[in-house]
Amino acid sequence: MKINKLLIVFSVLLLQSCTSQSKKINGISFVASREAVNQSHIKPVVNLNANYAAVMPFGFIKNLNHPDIVFNTNRQWFGETKEGAKQYIEELYKSNIKVMLKPQIWVWHGEFTGYIEMKNKTDWSVLETSYSKFILEYAQLAQEMKVDIFCIGTELEKFIENRPNYWKKLIVKVKKIYKGKLTYAANWNEFRRTPFWNDLDYIGVDAYFPVSHSKTPTFNECLKGWKTHVQTISEISNKNKKPILFTEFGYRSVDYSGKEPWKSDRSMYQVNFEAQTNTTKALFETFWKEDWFAGGFIWKWFHNHSKSGGDNNSQFTPQNKPVEALIRKQYHLK
Repeated sequence: MKINKLLIVFSVLLLQSCTSQSKKINGISFVASREAVNQSHIKPVVNLNANYAAVMPFGFIKNLNHPDIVFNTNRQWFGETKEGAKQYIEELYKSNIKVMLKPQIWVWHGEFTGYIEMKNKTDWSVLETSYSKFILEYAQLAQEMKVDIFCIGTELEKFIENRPNYWKKLIVKVKKIYKGKLTYAANWNEFRRTPFWNDLDYIGVDAYFPVSHSKTPTFNECLKGWKTHVQTISEISNKNKKPILFTEFGYRSVDYSGKEPWKSDRSMYQVNFEAQTNTTKALFETFWKEDWFAGGFIWKWFHNHSKSGGDNNSQFTPQNKPVEALIRKQYHLK
Protein backbone atom coordinates (compact mmCIF):
# COMPACT_ATOMS: atom_id res chain seq x y z
CA MET A 1 0.00 0.00 0.00
CA LYS A 2 2.81 2.40 0.89
CA ILE A 3 4.50 1.71 -2.44
CA ASN A 4 1.25 2.37 -4.32
CA LYS A 5 0.74 5.64 -2.46
CA LEU A 6 4.29 6.70 -3.26
CA LEU A 7 3.75 5.89 -6.93
CA ILE A 8 0.57 7.95 -6.97
CA VAL A 9 2.30 10.93 -5.33
CA PHE A 10 5.23 10.63 -7.72
CA SER A 11 2.89 10.49 -10.73
CA VAL A 12 1.00 13.59 -9.59
CA LEU A 13 4.23 15.51 -9.04
CA LEU A 14 5.53 14.42 -12.44
CA LEU A 15 2.29 15.49 -14.11
CA GLN A 16 2.40 18.86 -12.36
CA SER A 17 6.02 19.30 -13.42
CA CYS A 18 5.25 18.51 -17.07
CA THR A 19 2.24 20.83 -17.02
CA SER A 20 4.26 23.72 -15.59
CA GLN A 21 7.03 23.19 -18.13
CA SER A 22 4.60 23.22 -21.06
CA LYS A 23 2.76 26.34 -19.91
CA LYS A 24 3.75 29.09 -22.31
CA ILE A 25 3.87 32.83 -21.83
CA ASN A 26 0.96 33.85 -24.04
CA GLY A 27 1.44 37.60 -23.92
CA ILE A 28 0.38 40.90 -25.41
CA SER A 29 2.34 44.15 -25.59
CA PHE A 30 -0.02 46.57 -23.82
CA VAL A 31 0.50 49.99 -25.40
CA ALA A 32 0.71 53.01 -23.09
CA SER A 33 -2.09 55.53 -23.59
CA ARG A 34 -3.04 59.02 -22.44
CA GLU A 35 -5.41 57.73 -19.80
CA ALA A 36 -5.82 55.30 -16.95
CA VAL A 37 -7.27 51.88 -17.77
CA ASN A 38 -10.08 49.92 -16.17
CA GLN A 39 -11.51 46.42 -16.40
CA SER A 40 -13.37 47.20 -19.61
CA HIS A 41 -9.93 47.64 -21.22
CA ILE A 42 -8.56 44.44 -19.66
CA LYS A 43 -11.52 42.21 -20.56
CA PRO A 44 -10.48 41.88 -24.26
CA VAL A 45 -7.03 40.73 -23.08
CA VAL A 46 -8.71 38.02 -21.00
CA ASN A 47 -10.95 37.12 -23.95
CA LEU A 48 -7.81 36.59 -26.06
CA ASN A 49 -6.76 33.92 -23.52
CA ALA A 50 -3.58 35.89 -22.81
CA ASN A 51 -1.90 35.13 -19.48
CA TYR A 52 0.77 37.88 -19.62
CA ALA A 53 1.01 41.51 -20.64
CA ALA A 54 4.09 43.64 -21.25
CA VAL A 55 3.67 47.05 -19.61
CA MET A 56 5.88 49.61 -21.36
CA PRO A 57 6.70 52.98 -19.76
CA PHE A 58 9.01 55.24 -21.77
CA GLY A 59 12.05 57.46 -21.46
CA PHE A 60 12.98 59.91 -24.23
CA ILE A 61 16.22 61.21 -25.74
CA LYS A 62 16.60 64.01 -28.31
CA ASN A 63 18.76 62.17 -30.83
CA LEU A 64 21.06 59.17 -31.26
CA ASN A 65 24.08 61.02 -29.84
CA HIS A 66 22.33 62.71 -26.92
CA PRO A 67 23.17 61.23 -23.47
CA ASP A 68 20.30 62.48 -21.29
CA ILE A 69 17.15 60.39 -20.85
CA VAL A 70 14.01 62.27 -19.84
CA PHE A 71 11.31 60.26 -18.08
CA ASN A 72 8.41 60.54 -15.62
CA THR A 73 7.48 64.06 -16.66
CA ASN A 74 4.05 65.71 -16.85
CA ARG A 75 4.56 66.07 -20.62
CA GLN A 76 4.33 62.32 -21.14
CA TRP A 77 1.20 60.25 -21.61
CA PHE A 78 -0.08 58.74 -18.37
CA GLY A 79 0.72 55.15 -19.41
CA GLU A 80 4.32 56.11 -20.24
CA THR A 81 5.07 57.16 -16.66
CA LYS A 82 5.84 55.23 -13.49
CA GLU A 83 2.45 56.17 -12.03
CA GLY A 84 0.72 54.98 -15.17
CA ALA A 85 2.68 51.72 -15.33
CA LYS A 86 1.72 50.98 -11.72
CA GLN A 87 -1.95 51.65 -12.42
CA TYR A 88 -1.89 49.38 -15.51
CA ILE A 89 -0.25 46.58 -13.53
CA GLU A 90 -2.85 46.88 -10.76
CA GLU A 91 -5.70 46.55 -13.28
CA LEU A 92 -4.07 43.61 -15.06
CA TYR A 93 -3.59 41.83 -11.73
CA LYS A 94 -7.33 42.11 -11.01
CA SER A 95 -7.89 39.77 -13.96
CA ASN A 96 -4.98 37.47 -13.06
CA ILE A 97 -2.84 38.65 -15.96
CA LYS A 98 0.87 38.39 -15.12
CA VAL A 99 3.22 41.19 -16.13
CA MET A 100 6.56 41.79 -17.78
CA LEU A 101 7.63 45.36 -17.00
CA LYS A 102 9.51 46.58 -20.08
CA PRO A 103 10.70 50.20 -19.83
CA GLN A 104 11.83 51.47 -23.23
CA ILE A 105 13.64 54.39 -24.83
CA TRP A 106 12.13 56.49 -27.60
CA VAL A 107 14.38 58.62 -29.78
CA TRP A 108 12.69 61.76 -31.09
CA HIS A 109 11.51 61.34 -34.70
CA GLY A 110 11.41 57.58 -34.16
CA GLU A 111 15.03 56.80 -34.96
CA PHE A 112 16.15 53.23 -34.22
CA THR A 113 17.38 52.80 -30.65
CA GLY A 114 19.97 50.24 -31.73
CA TYR A 115 21.97 53.10 -33.24
CA ILE A 116 22.26 55.10 -29.99
CA GLU A 117 25.99 55.77 -29.74
CA MET A 118 27.94 58.50 -28.00
CA LYS A 119 30.85 60.39 -29.57
CA ASN A 120 33.15 60.55 -26.55
CA LYS A 121 33.81 59.03 -23.11
CA THR A 122 32.21 61.94 -21.28
CA ASP A 123 28.91 61.47 -23.08
CA TRP A 124 29.04 57.71 -22.57
CA SER A 125 29.44 58.32 -18.83
CA VAL A 126 26.47 60.70 -18.81
CA LEU A 127 24.33 58.20 -20.72
CA GLU A 128 25.26 55.39 -18.33
CA THR A 129 24.32 57.48 -15.30
CA SER A 130 21.07 58.54 -16.92
CA TYR A 131 20.12 55.04 -18.08
CA SER A 132 20.92 53.55 -14.65
CA LYS A 133 18.64 56.08 -12.98
CA PHE A 134 15.90 55.24 -15.48
CA ILE A 135 16.12 51.45 -15.31
CA LEU A 136 16.73 51.15 -11.56
CA GLU A 137 13.67 53.26 -10.79
CA TYR A 138 11.60 50.80 -12.78
CA ALA A 139 13.40 47.85 -11.15
CA GLN A 140 12.11 49.24 -7.84
CA LEU A 141 8.59 49.37 -9.27
CA ALA A 142 8.96 45.81 -10.56
CA GLN A 143 9.91 44.65 -7.08
CA GLU A 144 7.20 46.70 -5.38
CA MET A 145 4.53 45.25 -7.69
CA LYS A 146 6.11 41.77 -7.69
CA VAL A 147 5.95 41.49 -11.46
CA ASP A 148 7.06 38.14 -12.85
CA ILE A 149 9.56 39.45 -15.43
CA PHE A 150 11.60 42.63 -15.71
CA CYS A 151 13.19 43.63 -19.02
CA ILE A 152 16.38 45.68 -18.58
CA GLY A 153 16.41 47.20 -22.07
CA THR A 154 15.09 46.99 -25.62
CA GLU A 155 17.12 46.96 -28.86
CA LEU A 156 20.17 48.86 -27.63
CA GLU A 157 22.85 47.07 -29.66
CA LYS A 158 25.41 49.88 -30.06
CA PHE A 159 25.11 50.83 -26.39
CA ILE A 160 25.84 47.23 -25.38
CA GLU A 161 28.55 46.73 -28.00
CA ASN A 162 30.47 49.81 -26.84
CA ARG A 163 29.91 49.45 -23.08
CA PRO A 164 29.60 45.73 -22.17
CA ASN A 165 31.15 46.18 -18.71
CA TYR A 166 28.56 48.80 -17.83
CA TRP A 167 25.76 46.35 -18.63
CA LYS A 168 27.31 43.61 -16.52
CA LYS A 169 27.47 46.01 -13.56
CA LEU A 170 23.93 47.27 -14.23
CA ILE A 171 22.56 43.73 -14.03
CA VAL A 172 24.23 43.29 -10.63
CA LYS A 173 22.59 46.51 -9.42
CA VAL A 174 19.19 45.43 -10.76
CA LYS A 175 19.44 42.08 -8.96
CA LYS A 176 20.03 43.85 -5.65
CA ILE A 177 16.66 45.55 -6.08
CA TYR A 178 14.48 43.14 -8.05
CA LYS A 179 14.18 39.44 -7.17
CA GLY A 180 12.12 38.13 -10.10
CA LYS A 181 13.04 36.90 -13.59
CA LEU A 182 15.19 39.07 -15.87
CA THR A 183 15.48 39.44 -19.62
CA TYR A 184 16.69 41.85 -22.27
CA ALA A 185 14.85 42.45 -25.57
CA ALA A 186 17.47 42.01 -28.29
CA ASN A 187 16.60 42.77 -31.88
CA TRP A 188 16.25 39.76 -34.21
CA ASN A 189 19.70 40.36 -35.75
CA GLU A 190 21.35 41.32 -32.45
CA PHE A 191 20.69 38.47 -30.00
CA ARG A 192 23.57 36.28 -31.22
CA ARG A 193 26.07 38.90 -30.04
CA THR A 194 24.47 39.90 -26.74
CA PRO A 195 27.21 39.21 -24.15
CA PHE A 196 25.28 38.77 -20.90
CA TRP A 197 22.66 36.06 -21.45
CA ASN A 198 24.22 33.93 -18.71
CA ASP A 199 23.36 36.67 -16.21
CA LEU A 200 19.65 36.68 -17.12
CA ASP A 201 16.78 34.18 -16.93
CA TYR A 202 15.46 34.44 -20.49
CA ILE A 203 17.10 35.14 -23.84
CA GLY A 204 14.78 37.88 -25.06
CA VAL A 205 14.33 38.32 -28.80
CA ASP A 206 12.22 40.82 -30.75
CA ALA A 207 11.36 38.27 -33.42
CA TYR A 208 11.13 40.27 -36.65
CA PHE A 209 12.97 37.67 -38.73
CA PRO A 210 12.41 37.75 -42.52
CA VAL A 211 10.58 34.61 -43.59
CA SER A 212 9.14 35.29 -47.07
CA HIS A 213 9.56 37.63 -50.03
CA SER A 214 6.05 37.03 -51.35
CA LYS A 215 3.33 39.66 -51.55
CA THR A 216 1.01 37.25 -49.78
CA PRO A 217 3.25 34.69 -48.07
CA THR A 218 1.76 31.23 -47.67
CA PHE A 219 1.86 29.24 -44.46
CA ASN A 220 4.25 26.69 -46.00
CA GLU A 221 6.55 29.41 -47.36
CA CYS A 222 6.86 30.89 -43.91
CA LEU A 223 7.52 27.50 -42.31
CA LYS A 224 10.36 27.04 -44.78
CA GLY A 225 11.58 30.59 -44.14
CA TRP A 226 11.91 29.85 -40.42
CA LYS A 227 14.17 26.79 -40.82
CA THR A 228 17.53 28.57 -40.81
CA HIS A 229 16.48 31.02 -38.11
CA VAL A 230 15.07 28.40 -35.76
CA GLN A 231 18.29 26.42 -35.91
CA THR A 232 20.31 29.46 -34.85
CA ILE A 233 17.82 30.38 -32.13
CA SER A 234 17.84 26.88 -30.63
CA GLU A 235 21.65 26.78 -30.75
CA ILE A 236 21.87 30.04 -28.77
CA SER A 237 19.40 28.63 -26.25
CA ASN A 238 21.39 25.41 -25.86
CA LYS A 239 24.72 27.23 -25.67
CA ASN A 240 23.56 29.48 -22.84
CA LYS A 241 21.21 26.93 -21.25
CA LYS A 242 18.44 29.53 -21.16
CA PRO A 243 14.92 29.51 -22.65
CA ILE A 244 14.04 31.80 -25.54
CA LEU A 245 11.36 34.45 -24.93
CA PHE A 246 9.97 36.47 -27.82
CA THR A 247 9.81 39.83 -26.06
CA GLU A 248 8.02 41.04 -29.20
CA PHE A 249 6.58 39.14 -32.15
CA GLY A 250 3.99 39.84 -34.81
CA TYR A 251 3.36 41.00 -38.36
CA ARG A 252 1.58 43.85 -40.04
CA SER A 253 -1.63 43.19 -41.98
CA VAL A 254 0.03 44.41 -45.16
CA ASP A 255 1.50 43.16 -48.45
CA TYR A 256 4.97 41.58 -48.06
CA SER A 257 4.48 41.24 -44.30
CA GLY A 258 7.11 38.50 -44.02
CA LYS A 259 9.83 40.27 -46.03
CA GLU A 260 10.98 42.92 -43.53
CA PRO A 261 8.63 42.44 -40.56
CA TRP A 262 10.27 45.18 -38.49
CA LYS A 263 9.11 47.94 -40.85
CA SER A 264 6.43 50.33 -39.64
CA ASP A 265 6.74 52.50 -42.76
CA ARG A 266 3.40 54.21 -43.40
CA SER A 267 4.02 54.17 -47.15
CA MET A 268 3.14 50.46 -46.84
CA TYR A 269 -0.63 50.65 -46.62
CA GLN A 270 -2.15 47.86 -48.76
CA VAL A 271 -4.18 45.86 -46.23
CA ASN A 272 -3.55 42.11 -46.45
CA PHE A 273 -5.09 40.06 -43.66
CA GLU A 274 -4.12 36.75 -45.26
CA ALA A 275 -0.44 37.73 -45.13
CA GLN A 276 -0.68 38.60 -41.43
CA THR A 277 -2.54 35.40 -40.59
CA ASN A 278 -0.23 33.06 -42.51
CA THR A 279 2.96 34.54 -41.08
CA THR A 280 1.59 34.42 -37.53
CA LYS A 281 0.34 30.85 -37.92
CA ALA A 282 3.77 29.70 -39.13
CA LEU A 283 5.47 31.35 -36.15
CA PHE A 284 3.14 29.57 -33.73
CA GLU A 285 3.63 26.24 -35.50
CA THR A 286 7.42 26.63 -35.45
CA PHE A 287 7.97 27.67 -31.83
CA TRP A 288 5.10 27.00 -29.42
CA LYS A 289 5.76 23.24 -29.40
CA GLU A 290 9.45 23.58 -28.44
CA ASP A 291 10.53 22.89 -24.84
CA TRP A 292 13.28 25.52 -25.02
CA PHE A 293 10.79 28.19 -26.05
CA ALA A 294 9.10 30.09 -23.19
CA GLY A 295 6.48 32.02 -25.19
CA GLY A 296 6.12 35.61 -26.29
CA PHE A 297 4.32 38.95 -26.45
CA ILE A 298 2.31 39.91 -29.53
CA TRP A 299 3.06 43.39 -30.87
CA LYS A 300 0.92 45.37 -30.19
CA TRP A 301 -2.33 45.69 -28.21
CA PHE A 302 -4.20 48.97 -27.59
CA HIS A 303 -6.33 49.53 -24.52
CA ASN A 304 -9.45 50.70 -26.43
CA HIS A 305 -10.19 47.43 -28.19
CA SER A 306 -13.39 48.39 -29.98
CA LYS A 307 -11.67 51.29 -31.75
CA SER A 308 -8.38 49.50 -32.55
CA GLY A 309 -7.31 47.68 -35.69
CA GLY A 310 -10.18 46.74 -37.98
CA ASP A 311 -10.81 46.40 -41.70
CA ASN A 312 -8.72 49.33 -42.89
CA ASN A 313 -5.77 48.94 -40.54
CA SER A 314 -2.45 47.82 -42.07
CA GLN A 315 -0.41 48.09 -38.87
CA PHE A 316 0.79 45.46 -36.39
CA THR A 317 -2.16 45.18 -34.02
CA PRO A 318 -4.19 41.97 -34.41
CA GLN A 319 -7.26 43.61 -32.91
CA ASN A 320 -10.51 43.18 -34.81
CA LYS A 321 -8.75 41.33 -37.61
CA PRO A 322 -8.88 37.63 -38.65
CA VAL A 323 -5.54 36.94 -36.93
CA GLU A 324 -7.08 37.76 -33.55
CA ALA A 325 -9.12 34.53 -33.71
CA LEU A 326 -5.96 32.58 -34.56
CA ILE A 327 -4.14 34.02 -31.52
CA ARG A 328 -7.12 33.34 -29.27
CA LYS A 329 -7.14 29.70 -30.38
CA GLN A 330 -3.39 29.30 -29.90
CA TYR A 331 -3.43 30.97 -26.48
CA HIS A 332 -6.26 28.66 -25.41
CA LEU A 333 -4.06 25.58 -25.89
CA LYS A 334 -2.46 24.19 -22.74
